[in-house]
Amino acid sequence: MEILNNFSEIKIESPVDKIIRQIRDQIGSGQLKPGDRLPSERMLSERFGVGRTQLRDALRKLEFYGILKTLPQSGTVVAGLGIPALQGLMTDMLQLQGNDFKSLVESRIILERNIAQLAALNRTDEDLVQIQAASAAYEAALDRGEDAIGEDFLFHLKIADASKNTVLKSLMLIITPDIVQYFKKHNICADDHAKVVGEHRELVDHIIHQRPEEAGSCLTRHLDMIANYVNQLKEQSFLDSDGNLVQS
Repeated sequence: MEILNNFSEIKIESPVDKIIRQIRDQIGSGQLKPGDRLPSERMLSERFGVGRTQLRDALRKLEFYGILKTLPQSGTVVAGLGIPALQGLMTDMLQLQGNDFKSLVESRIILERNIAQLAALNRTDEDLVQIQAASAAYEAALDRGEDAIGEDFLFHLKIADASKNTVLKSLMLIITPDIVQYFKKHNICADDHAKVVGEHRELVDHIIHQRPEEAGSCLTRHLDMIANYVNQLKEQSFLDSDGNLVQS
């Protein structure tokens, strides 16, 4: 057993984490300096051997944390922080991107409650068209016998657009895809589709009639399924004491 303790768990990195780590190493070695412009998305995606969606996810996270910034007519550049500060930010960022699934879910619930409230206050007629279309697309996917996880995410994203708060939307784009990816990987979706559809329709109604408190409460109830699922994982020892997913 003493020999076994000398070994450590092998961490499997996602393509997004690998991109972030490579950029961190380039900054740490001085090959990328504050003010340097990154190559185009096409060139980077080809070089990394990943799709543009994964590349954009990594760049969006780096920009959100202030490590990169986009300048008009200049593209994406390294922020004007010193090398030690940039390296510290990126180390913290990679640690935050671990498998702390419980914290991700808790953050999503808090975040989306506020988004729903703001959407009820700030939505435009065009936002309502987009939200209702996304809701209809979700129901159509269910009718085709699909899991509709992607359509559900799009519905929530349209509500985030209606909130008119770009910071909250950026946070949602960082937090939610990891949860969606986990649900897709493990084939997890709500069993009671009629209940979910009813909650979607209720939420849309609160946003239409600009009832922020009701919209927030409805959204919280809507995400109860995810919160309950996390509690079940904890009870079944699939989460450790820190809320991290235990790798099987």
